[in-house]
Amino acid sequence: MSEGRFDELIHPSTRLSLVATLAASDWAEFAFLKDRLALSDSALSKQLSTLEAAGYLVTERLSAGRRRTVRARLTDTGRDAFAGHVAALQAIVAGTGTDTRPF
Repeated sequence: MSEGRFDELIHPSTRLSLVATLAASDWAEFAFLKDRLALSDSALSKQLSTLEAAGYLVTERLSAGRRRTVRARLTDTGRDAFAGHVAALQAIVAGTGTDTRPF
């Protein structure tokens, strides 16, 4: 099991959903991610750019004739960050991530 490391970059719900979706696949196409997460093109592009700048994912632009597509996948760094974030959330839910001492 991964060491719990809460990740502020992954935590916002849109990014968490995006990373979780990518964690379950090798590559995912832009159109699939857009539909799955119910995001606009610009909102998804922004989230992909943010995560790519952090080294959590890579994107690839493909052309097949007149059809152009973008796909994304998590990097090893992104997979580790996601696993650590999930472990941290599980610890919080289990009560091990909270300090119960009075102030």
